[in-house]
Amino acid sequence: MAVQDSSTLGEMASLDLAQAPSPPAAAPTKPLRRLPVQKDWPTWALIAAQIGILVGGISLWEIGARAGWIDAFFWSQPSAIAHTMGIFFTTGDAWTDISFTFRSTILGFIIGTTAGSLLGLSFWWSRNYAAIVQPYVICLESIPKLALAPLIILVFGIGLVSKVAVATALTLVVSTLTAYAGVKALDPDGEKLFYSLGASRMQVFRKLVVPFCLPWIISVLRVNIGLALTGAIVGEFIASQHGLGRAILYAGQTYDIALVWVAVLVLSTLAMVMYAAVSWLESALRKGVRQ
Repeated sequence: MAVQDSSTLGEMASLDLAQAPSPPAAAPTKPLRRLPVQKDWPTWALIAAQIGILVGGISLWEIGARAGWIDAFFWSQPSAIAHTMGIFFTTGDAWTDISFTFRSTILGFIIGTTAGSLLGLSFWWSRNYAAIVQPYVICLESIPKLALAPLIILVFGIGLVSKVAVATALTLVVSTLTAYAGVKALDPDGEKLFYSLGASRMQVFRKLVVPFCLPWIISVLRVNIGLALTGAIVGEFIASQHGLGRAILYAGQTYDIALVWVAVLVLSTLAMVMYAAVSWLESALRKGVRQ
């Protein structure tokens, strides 16, 4: 009897399980999207692409000028530019002009960056001094320095000094404001710590202020080299005996478009060389600061 009851209970349980509703099926999960991965080209491929774009552009320019698609009088053509460049470097004043522009740019860059950085660092010594001088610096920053170039040429003449003065005027204010920004970001607790250890004011300046502001000063080097070159070229545009800016102005006045392109190409090459040199200097200084 007991066996019969147990079998009956088992059949009822299996029947209940069969009639019980099945659990809802899980919703299908969406496949995870992979982040796009960009594969870097090798260096030779990047250089080949750059050279290909340059050669293709020059070829289209030459073909367009020869076919009459573009006006060769106003745009010139690569073959004429190459011929003019040979004359410019063999019988012209190429090296004199390059040397003149290079010297005025480098001198303006060094003087403006050094003087501006020292002026900005000097604001740390006295808040009253900073409050008095700062409005004049901001006023000089708001004035278009290039508008003062004719006055600078009249005062300093048409020689190298006036070009250096224009380049210095463009870099001075930027370096001053950058160094002053570093001074304002200085942690006052660090100064208190130095003074509590018995350091003098000069020691705090040399051991704390200058090292802290040095990265700020370094960060403006690449900007200043471009500004110095701009100032030198603008000064040569106004009045000059030599320089690439004078060559561009002369070529434009005589409608020698090929010579304009030659001077622009030489100027671009000079700018890239100086920019690369300043970038290397910046990297070297940053490594020194980290150490």
